[in-house]
Amino acid sequence: MVVYSFYIFDRHAECIYKKKWTPRPSSTSSKPNQYDGLPEGVPNPKALSAEDDAKLIFGTIFSLRNMVRKLGGPDDNFETYRTGHYKLHYYETPTSLKFVMVTDTKTNNLRIVLHQIYVSLYVEYVVKNPLSPIEHPGGVGVDCEMFELGVEQFVNASLMT
Repeated sequence: MVVYSFYIFDRHAECIYKKKWTPRPSSTSSKPNQYDGLPEGVPNPKALSAEDDAKLIFGTIFSLRNMVRKLGGPDDNFETYRTGHYKLHYYETPTSLKFVMVTDTKTNNLRIVLHQIYVSLYVEYVVKNPLSPIEHPGGVGVDCEMFELGVEQFVNASLMT
């Protein structure tokens, strides 16, 4: 499984954390693009700025979540979205934090994994940290080295095998 990126959005639609991983070609059958090292067909993450990328991701989940709720009712939830190039996984906490992970298309639903990241890493290292702000106005973001290290280790150990 390949993880392309991970985002956390607060209840004010601000991206408070983003992390991107550069994917490696998984087999010799997929030719790497000579300019950016990505397999053919995978969009170049350098094409958009990080802020624009986060805004597009949030706009996508906001629109899809609202569409699912209008079509299916208030009890239906949006969990994943799949295209020909990637799969977007979504988890929303009771406090309206939105955890989003973008992976390759072969990955199963990661709702439980996103919940584990929230409970085991975000709550432990960000919420319980007295130096971490409660709100992140203006997209200040999560600035906790232990959280960043934990996310990196969790993704490398659990998902990128």
